[in-house]
This record gives sequence, structure tokens and C-alpha cells, in this order.
Amino acid sequence: MQAVGRYAFVLALTFAASALAAPLGPGVLDAPEQTPPATAPPVALPPPPPPAPLTLEQLSAQIDPTIVTLSAEFGLYGVAGTGFVVDPDGLVLTNFHVVEEATDITAVHQGNGLIYDASVLGYDRTRDLAVLQLATASNLQVAAIGTSANVAVGDPVTAVGNADGAGALVPAPGKIVALDRSVLAQSSVNGSRNELTGMIQIDADVRSGDSGGPLVDAWGSVIGVDAAGLSEEARQTQAPEAYAIPIDDAMAVFEQVRTGRSGGTVHVGPTPYLGIGVRDVSAFRTSGPTQGAVIASVASDSPAERSGLLRGDVIVSFDGRAVRNSDELTGEMIGRRPGDRIDLEWVSEQGVLQQRTVTLEQGSPTA
Repeated sequence: MQAVGRYAFVLALTFAASALAAPLGPGVLDAPEQTPPATAPPVALPPPPPPAPLTLEQLSAQIDPTIVTLSAEFGLYGVAGTGFVVDPDGLVLTNFHVVEEATDITAVHQGNGLIYDASVLGYDRTRDLAVLQLATASNLQVAAIGTSANVAVGDPVTAVGNADGAGALVPAPGKIVALDRSVLAQSSVNGSRNELTGMIQIDADVRSGDSGGPLVDAWGSVIGVDAAGLSEEARQTQAPEAYAIPIDDAMAVFEQVRTGRSGGTVHVGPTPYLGIGVRDVSAFRTSGPTQGAVIASVASDSPAERSGLLRGDVIVSFDGRAVRNSDELTGEMIGRRPGDRIDLEWVSEQGVLQQRTVTLEQGSPTA
């Protein structure tokens, strides 16, 4: 919500007189030049006071119609989460871990009650952010996007989301406890861990299902994306503790996805699928190559398996570029698309260098 300022406008009118050169009559003296009176400088008015903070009911009325509750399915399992609309044509921000490995995503828009099929346009795994497209959506109410640049410890905030996956929005009020925090978050899907940095720490009671929901300030502007909270067990014995991604960081990822620019840690478009899990050589092997990405798992009937890659092989080159660790291999995959042909080089556990050209297939956001 923007404050409406009062401004005082001082209009200074200046008249310029021009005289024609003409002889004056007898006895007529030149008129003395008149000096206009000095204009007093405008009085500076004090800035208007900020608007009164919204009540919890007012906050809910403003932000709830911009929120979607999410259901992401993969195999026999499912994950509930939250997202919020940032473009009227159905572009939604949420957490990456909400749609991790998802094969089917549905969204219920809390403003119009409609159910939409959703697809992943792009994501940044390291920042735990994803951008979804709601199929056939248009003219949706958009969340008021604020800025995280000016937030401060002690500021009142409210996290809103699909608490416990119940399908109903629950506001969780609190305040900012700390800024620029790092947290090691564990996925409820597969147990994987991801270190998130630069986070906003809050003392709101964020629960399972709230992931991807908006964190709003006292006037209903989104300043963060809820990403991590205490487990159900920890909530029984500990004071509320949760973390949100600053909205300035989230919107930078959103703009990169919206404009279709894969790069850095942001992937845009369908996910390329090779079918391997990798680790750093130093963490997995004590012999063989000292650099590279060692294969920890190979998916059945995947491009990797059909190409002869085996658990324990070390990938040392990806399309002509040296691979020194698992992060570099992951980075190489970010800009790729399904159907791309990749030249791979790897060293077997027997020390034999092998080469193959592999065609990437389409997979889920983490495949």
C-alpha cells in the first residue's frame, strides 16, 4: 500500500514588460525601473505520517485473493504447498521444494475458487524458488510486491499459507528476528538438504504446507517467500522459528524465468533428464581421478543407463568442458533442453576412459 503524500505547490508568476523606443514628450521623465517584491521561499512541510498498519482481517482480505494452494504429486505421494500470483496471466511464485520431482501439479486460486493445472516454467534450486504457469488463467488479482531492502529487525510481519495442507489459508503473525541468516533446510519429499543463505528469520508459526506462501509487512506488501519452519515434532517444544527468502531475490529469479533466460543457477523450460545422481569425487572415492563428478546412482531405463554409465564411474568432461565436481556438472545441465545431444567422457572404476554421445530426455524439475 502506498502512502498518499500531501504536497504544497507554489506558483510563481513572472511578467516581462518590453518598452518600445519612442521619444518622450516635453517635461516627461523616464519612469523609474520597478523592482518586483521578493517572493518568500516555500515552506517545507513535514512528511505525512505513515498509514496505520492493517488489522489481521484487513491483511487477509488484501492478500488472500492473490494466493493459490498447491498440490504436487509424484508417484504414490503428494506434497501440499502455497504460492502467490505475480502476473495476472497466471504466473505464480512458490518454493522449488514444493514442486520437486512433481509429475502433476494443481492449484486452487483463493480469489475465484477455480482449480488450475500448473506447469513449472523455471526454477532455482539453490534459492528454493520456482515459477509456475496456471493453464488458461487470466485477469487474476496480483499480490502487492514490496521490497526487502528496507526491512528491519522488529518489523511486524505475517506469513500466510496452506497450513498443514488443509486447503484453507491461515495467517501467522510475528516479527522479524534477524536478517541475512543461513539455514540448512531438509526436504520432506526425499530428505535432501539444501543450505539457504541471506534469509529473513521470523518468529511466526510457519507450518507444513505454508511453503511458498507470501510473507507480508504491516500494510500487506509481500517482502518474502516463506521457505522453512520447524518440524511438527519441534513445534511441540520450541518457540516458533521460520525463514523466508527476501522478495527482492525472489523477483530477480522470477524476471529471469519470465524472460526465458537460463543462466547462473536458474533453469528455464522443460527439465533435461540424464538419469544419474552425482557426488564430488573427494567425498565418494579414494582412488582414480582426483576431480570430477562420481556417479552415485543410475536410474533404470534412463539415457545414462542406456549409454553404459555405471555407479562409481567418474564424469570428467561434459560436451568438451572439464568437470571438476558435481556442482559443475549440475551447472552444465541448467542451460540444456530435452533433445540436446551431449558428449560425455568418464573414467570407469577400472580406470578406463570412455566416451559416448548421450541424448537428454525430458524429466521432472529435479531429474
